[in-house]
Amino acid sequence: MKKILLLSDTHDYIDKRILSYVQKVDEVWHAGDIGNLDVTDQIEELKTLRAVYGNVDGKDARVSFPEFEQFYCEQVSVLMTHIGGYPGRYTLKIKELLSKSTPKLFICGHSHILKVMQDKKYKLLHMNPGAAGIKGFHKIRTMLRFEINGDEVQNLEVIELGRRVL
Repeated sequence: MKKILLLSDTHDYIDKRILSYVQKVDEVWHAGDIGNLDVTDQIEELKTLRAVYGNVDGKDARVSFPEFEQFYCEQVSVLMTHIGGYPGRYTLKIKELLSKSTPKLFICGHSHILKVMQDKKYKLLHMNPGAAGIKGFHKIRTMLRFEINGDEVQNLEVIELGRRVL
């Protein structure tokens, strides 16, 4: 069993609150718009990190992380990117990748809107953790925490980090 913390859209921002949740899991997955790599460096000092770059990320992030990450966690196939859409409204590239790779879990960020939903067409679970940073239009900073046990995603929890305050 693996405990996962999923976050996105930090936009250069990380604080003690986020890091306290990092310490409580086995792996951290970042779905892009990292900003300064100090964010990922601090996470990697504590836990295993998987990340993709986002549209605001510069050269350093694009060299360090891929646009798409496909992997297995336990027996769950995962596809993660930053800009992907959501069920019924995927980008063309994501539709192509979902048709070829058929992951059980599809993760993206970008919208700053927390969304978790089943996709019956592709038979997968879609997750967008919202935004953990302080830049953007979102009002509440959010992340997701869950467990992967064998081939099951379970014990999903929404973490609210409070209001986005500049």
